[in-house]
Amino acid sequence: MRSFASTTFFLLAASSPLLVSGQSFFPGVIATGTQGPTNPPQPTLGTAINQTSMARLLTVNSVDDFCLFAPPTLANISDSETIEVAWCTQPRNGARLVPDGTLQGVQFLKTPAYIQVLGYGDFTRLNIPAGDYGGELDPHGATGAGNPIGGNVTSNITGSDQSYAEWMLYIDNNQFCMRVCTSANTTYSAAQMCWHELDVMGCGFVMPGNYNFNGTFETCDADPAYPPGWYPTATVGGTTQFSTFAQRFTGTLSGTAYTVGDTVTPSAPYMTPSSSNCVTTSTVSNGIPLAKLGVAATSGASAPSGATSGASGKIPQATGTSSSSGSSSSTTPTSGGSSNSQTYPFITLIAIVSGVVAIMVFH
Repeated sequence: MRSFASTTFFLLAASSPLLVSGQSFFPGVIATGTQGPTNPPQPTLGTAINQTSMARLLTVNSVDDFCLFAPPTLANISDSETIEVAWCTQPRNGARLVPDGTLQGVQFLKTPAYIQVLGYGDFTRLNIPAGDYGGELDPHGATGAGNPIGGNVTSNITGSDQSYAEWMLYIDNNQFCMRVCTSANTTYSAAQMCWHELDVMGCGFVMPGNYNFNGTFETCDADPAYPPGWYPTATVGGTTQFSTFAQRFTGTLSGTAYTVGDTVTPSAPYMTPSSSNCVTTSTVSNGIPLAKLGVAATSGASAPSGATSGASGKIPQATGTSSSSGSSSSTTPTSGGSSNSQTYPFITLIAIVSGVVAIMVFH
């Protein structure tokens, strides 16, 4: 099935392309909006160091040239998701600089459908409190304006800088995973490949890969995974049929009880795509001594009151708030992936409302 997914993608990739800057892109891949109000007009390498920047332009080019969203001041991701700012490994985009020593292992994956960056580190240096199991950021958000609002993502992976419409980032105090959907076809749209409504399932499910790379910095080619939550079930007339999974939530909204999603949660994505041609580098460093510039890096900050600890992906439940589980269903495609041999904290999107933990259903 792994080779089928990859082959199908190549066969259909040229259908109804959209011409952008002399290159062909399938509709829905390239962002059509403008840069956010705090962003520079285009990605630029070599901008001035500004550790108080509010710019929200991420660039994801390579294992040593990428950016992440994190809080502008010490705060849980759940409390700051609309105002996160860009932190970049290189001085670029007028953004904040990721201090050397923050990253402890990074894997950059290049596939025909998306690029994916996975990493470990001490993200208390990016204003994420110790003990905060984080959340999920994407260009949609509860209001459709994005989390963060005005956040944009570019990459030069196709040979020139392009702004991409669909991306998702899970980040907590010591791990992140990010996918930028750079291609699509009539079977797999960019929105499906970057499906952002399975945040409780965590990195290993939504963005499957080999997560046993901590301590290593590497770039690999990889096959694309099925979209998050998709499970192939049969082939009919040469067309693959899929079942899909939707997170289950129960709770109350404006005094009315609701239940959405499936009743049984799959244990793993359908498969972990294979990778090849891996090239390692010694570290990811910009060589800029922030302390000598009079900039203090945050380190080891404790979680503010109300922070959650969702070890192994289990979210503390609270009476009258949302809970989640799930199962596969044969409806609109949602997600797919693979299992990992290790257990990592599944990154969850938690909101603190009047001191009560509530899982956000729409984000």
